[in-house]
Amino acid sequence: MGYWEVNADTLARSRFVVSALAETTASLLTLAMGSAAHPGERAWLDAHRPAYRRRMADDPLSALLLRAALGRHWIADFLIPTPDDGAARFEDELERVRETPAEIIHADLEVTLGGPLPAPLDRADLGERAADLLAWVWRETVSPSWPRRRRVVEADIAARSERLSQGGWAAVLDGMRPGMRWLGEGRLQINAHDNPPRELSGVQLLFVPVTPGCGRWVSWRLPHRYAVIYPCRGALAEGERVPVPDALSKLLGQARAGVLVLLAGPKSTTQLVALTGQGLGSVGRHLKVLLDARLIRRRRVGRSVLYSRTDLGQALVEGL
Repeated sequence: MGYWEVNADTLARSRFVVSALAETTASLLTLAMGSAAHPGERAWLDAHRPAYRRRMADDPLSALLLRAALGRHWIADFLIPTPDDGAARFEDELERVRETPAEIIHADLEVTLGGPLPAPLDRADLGERAADLLAWVWRETVSPSWPRRRRVVEADIAARSERLSQGGWAAVLDGMRPGMRWLGEGRLQINAHDNPPRELSGVQLLFVPVTPGCGRWVSWRLPHRYAVIYPCRGALAEGERVPVPDALSKLLGQARAGVLVLLAGPKSTTQLVALTGQGLGSVGRHLKVLLDARLIRRRRVGRSVLYSRTDLGQALVEGL
């Protein structure tokens, strides 16, 4: 199996970040593979894959480049640059793909192909073509829903940050992505491949959630930055609004009813802010009213305060 040797200093410097480019790359992979991880993703795929297929049919060279970059077992490094601190704009992240030297792209493709570069790809503008394809995916399929996607990603980060405070890194890393788990003694299993261990000492390790189910890769910018890209899990990954019964909305108001519906399982204020898009003050007021009405309960877990529905709240949601 492949694992990284991660010391305490590296874990202390680790953090979660949001990357619009990683989200776009994962969406490109979903379009290329044509498979969906859940019904919400299937609806998105059905809506956008016809235009994607037309785009690739009109540009066969970019289609060949993408097939080569995806390979069989490894994504070409130039296509998945390691994020910075999560504050970069999509355009700034994309520029790193666009400016990748041709000789580096050629070398990356020879790795993913496991052999020599096809003659049509022996050219200097591959970085430009890859960036243009990613820009199209962002503009046509990701950007319109990015505010919602970002809320889902931020909710995932909030949930894992709470788990970190309760159970440490082992609780966070186990099950983050298939084949990945904390082995103990400073060893983080990355995948099931028989690769030599890699020592991560004095580096920054980033964890980057994305909403597409195929968002599963690692990247690095040697010598000091590594990243693990992983898919959001569970209901959050679907990114769909939980339906709020009309009668419940009329009784409590749309926003407050939405908070109550989301509390089928324990969630923090931070998660509710991320999922609803409401401000912290508004969510706090809704929680107070729901607490006073005994529709929800509050409990402290470690340094976190989690809210969930009471039996009365559950009966109200189900009854309406």
